[in-house]
Amino acid sequence: MALNLITISEYKTYAGIKSNNHDQEISVLIPRVSQLVKNYCNRTFVDYVDTDKVEYFDGGHDKLILSENPVISVSSVGYSIDFGQNYTNLTEYVNWILDKDNIRSLNTQAITGLIQTNRGFPEAIRGYKVVYRAGYDDVPTDVGLAIMDLLTYYRKNDMSIHSTKAPGTNNVQIEYISTTSLPAHIKRILDMYRTDYT
Repeated sequence: MALNLITISEYKTYAGIKSNNHDQEISVLIPRVSQLVKNYCNRTFVDYVDTDKVEYFDGGHDKLILSENPVISVSSVGYSIDFGQNYTNLTEYVNWILDKDNIRSLNTQAITGLIQTNRGFPEAIRGYKVVYRAGYDDVPTDVGLAIMDLLTYYRKNDMSIHSTKAPGTNNVQIEYISTTSLPAHIKRILDMYRTDYT
């Protein structure tokens, strides 16, 4: 599905661009930068606000950690004894409960998961199916700012200017390619929304 995290008009307003001369370039970069941010943060932010996300788990733990957050609603939690061929719906507050607040905190974001009320989730290959919706109606403003700064960074090709190598050396380009860091001011914002499941 891959929804963009900003629009061309939002970016042009931010960048002070009044003409349509750069629309094609910006239109090409927006989905790529949006995907980069989603990959970095391990969440999509907006893709599953109005569309169901379906995830499968093998159990063997007391929690099922959902990949998208914050969770808006859970449509169903199913259990299968035939490797996912058929699922029987489990009952909320009897078999499971959604914990939005207190599972595990990483950076400033809480990971949302499902907790079995008594004995956890017994191991079963493809034994659990969760259908839910999660994300933000609107991309958080600080994330939007980071995305627009990142788009500007790529548009202006700043990566070739801000090399850590001394001027006059022959391997300035090679030095940039060997680094995988985002610009510090962008990384600071995205790290607050990054979900790390380790």
